[in-house]
Amino acid sequence: MLWLVLLVCASPLIASYFTYYVIKPEQRNNYGALVDQRAHPVPAGLATTTLDGRRQPLASFKGKWVLLMAAPAACADACQKQLFAMRQLRLMQGKEMDRIERVWLITDREPLDTIVIREYDGTHMLRADPAAVRQWLPADAGTTAGDHLYMIDPLGHLMMRFPKDPEPRKVYKDIYKLLKASSIG
Repeated sequence: MLWLVLLVCASPLIASYFTYYVIKPEQRNNYGALVDQRAHPVPAGLATTTLDGRRQPLASFKGKWVLLMAAPAACADACQKQLFAMRQLRLMQGKEMDRIERVWLITDREPLDTIVIREYDGTHMLRADPAAVRQWLPADAGTTAGDHLYMIDPLGHLMMRFPKDPEPRKVYKDIYKLLKASSIG
């Protein structure tokens, strides 16, 4: 009888070890692709400036989650969809939305359309060197950095890349889980 009681009490522990070490679940919980922070650190030399030419490094957003996109100033439909998605994803977080900053890295020196600036007020629009941005931001095969949304954690590490034309509900769930699990930012 004692052995039976011990077996019943130990069975959850045995089952968990068996599941973790033998079955090894392959299914992942996140929609976005996790980025190796060691392979893609935020470059210290990435010179970013505001639209009026003042220097503002990405490190100035340390302590906040950063939803990032990179695109040229001539913001076509795909670019505007990303800006809209970033705005809505932040709003969908409800009371947690203040923990997220939106950043658009503009990869050229062309002037921005005033309507775009006004429509996406609250998005930090920073100019950056296109070669440095291409070298830093990883992209899926057949895509460019401008096709993706990226997430930078509050410690300043690039940590997640969302696919081209992402499903907003799945991106929302990833961001929600990050904010819920994190006590920083």
